[in-house]
Amino acid sequence: MDLTLLSIAIIFPLVFTIRGSFRRREKALEHLSQYRSAMKTLYYFITTSTLSENEEASLKLLLENIENKTLLHLKSQQGDIKNLDNEVNKVYNFIHSRRETTPKGLKDKLFKYLCDLHEAIDNLNGIHVHRTPVSLKAYCKVFIYIFPLIYSPTIIYNIGIEYNPWAVYFVVVLTEFILISLYNIQDDLEYPFDDKGLDDIKLDHFKVLR
Repeated sequence: MDLTLLSIAIIFPLVFTIRGSFRRREKALEHLSQYRSAMKTLYYFITTSTLSENEEASLKLLLENIENKTLLHLKSQQGDIKNLDNEVNKVYNFIHSRRETTPKGLKDKLFKYLCDLHEAIDNLNGIHVHRTPVSLKAYCKVFIYIFPLIYSPTIIYNIGIEYNPWAVYFVVVLTEFILISLYNIQDDLEYPFDDKGLDDIKLDHFKVLR
């Protein structure tokens, strides 16, 4: 049995999914930086604006709610983002309700960074919901479990009739352990926000007040 076929069947898709998960994690870090930058800039505009103290406090409270719900949404398994959209829309409604008294320049700047905030949240939600294709992961997993059944006779054939069974068991178990470990690493990278793996993103580092 030529093991090149098994290498193509297991190693290639496994490496492909690991690289894909790693790229998604790096993209998530970029979008989190964009998200924090937009939130921080909104805070700056609010604190240096001509709004009254009550209006400033209300807007800050709305931004705190957006931050808390964004981080909770990313840590959860829920894909629905409707509640988070409603929180962001509250900022727009607040500004729109005071369109007569709020300076036009301030409104334009707030809307600009609200747009950046929307974009960052949507990108993060896209990474959160759309993961590595399920069919490719299932295909990989099936071949990993089938692998020992094909690999063991191949080792025995190459060694010869007088073989040490413990050596065969050790090689097969070690190879299977390596493949399962790589699969689990990919599975951990698949969920970069749940704070369960060693390489997960520390979301608390991207809070406005850290």
